Amino acid sequence: MHKIKFYPVGNGDTAQIILDNKKRILLDYRHQSSGERENTAVIDLANSLKNELKSENIDFFDVVAFTHLDKDHIQGSTDFFELRHAEKYKGKDRIKIKELWVPAALILESAAIDEQSDEFIILRQEARYRLKEGFGIKVFSKPDELITWMDEHDVQMRDELFVDAGQLVSTFSLDEDQVEFFCHSPFIKHCDENESKKEIRNRTALIFNVRFKYSNYFYDFLAVGDSEYDVLDDIVSISKYHNNEDRLKWNLFNLPHHCSYKALAPDGEKGERTTIPSDGVKELLLSGQENAYMISSSHKIGSNNEAYEQIQPPHVQAKNCYVKHLEEVNGRKLLVTMEESKVANPKPIEIEISSNGLRYSKVLLAATVSTAASKPVRAGVTFDNV
Repeated sequence: MHKIKFYPVGNGDTAQIILDNKKRILLDYRHQSSGERENTAVIDLANSLKNELKSENIDFFDVVAFTHLDKDHIQGSTDFFELRHAEKYKGKDRIKIKELWVPAALILESAAIDEQSDEFIILRQEARYRLKEGFGIKVFSKPDELITWMDEHDVQMRDELFVDAGQLVSTFSLDEDQVEFFCHSPFIKHCDENESKKEIRNRTALIFNVRFKYSNYFYDFLAVGDSEYDVLDDIVSISKYHNNEDRLKWNLFNLPHHCSYKALAPDGEKGERTTIPSDGVKELLLSGQENAYMISSSHKIGSNNEAYEQIQPPHVQAKNCYVKHLEEVNGRKLLVTMEESKVANPKPIEIEISSNGLRYSKVLLAATVSTAASKPVRAGVTFDNV
């Protein structure tokens, strides 16, 4: 069976896909020192992942993807992973990365003098090094600025290292791995926009339709980074234009930006009780399949007056919007990582995928046998109750 784990790392992201063939894909990494202490629901991510790998007698991930360079998606990564570009980041039980996935904007990151030792610059240097070497990396999008940078630094253009929106990632296939990654974003236009560093990072974050196959059954996981509503609007309209509507469907949806309302609607339109989504985002939400799940990688989401006035995500108004649309598609449940995790025994939310369906706890979610592998039809049937 395939597994997807969502780790309790506060308002941050770390998810791991473990394929039936034992290959492992890590999406973002956030280790917090608070997780090393007792009586906390935050997981000790570094030791948890190392113990998982040790149990399989391996010291690597097949793929590590950094969706973007905000701290809550990379924290502690330069202490945990072996990085090829400098000796000081090698050895000492560091975990190896066979293939690194990054948005093009990561390679183009700039930094002030006092930021040169920050983790985002260290990861930028690693990505640049691998791109120069010509292996062990996939870069998502190919804006003119990156092509210019490569010319200026005498870096050979190798098409096999680049993936554009609307393409499948060649690293995996349904036939060999029973999974494929369809790149929804970043778009070149977002890489070229003249915006702040924070805005560029969010708008150029990696977004995938991850399609799993088990026997003749198919499931879709919509993996979204810290995206914003207008990027999701673009994804919907462009997918429809190119007849890729099936890539909008989802059985599992990792909510953008820790359940922020800004992934649903423009800034300032949080709503009093419920956020009203843009037309494109609404269409995306209604593409959920029966008995689907949503995951909010975030702190607990309150429901008192203070929660409704909260400035930082997670936003209860956004949660109310998601729950409303999940109910409209007869979905199963919205799970919050820090609500499911228990103090003194933090555990990830684990979803299992097999011929029996998509399983969380005692819930099974049945798939429909596909008559066309490219555009399968799906429906859900619940076998057990929570």
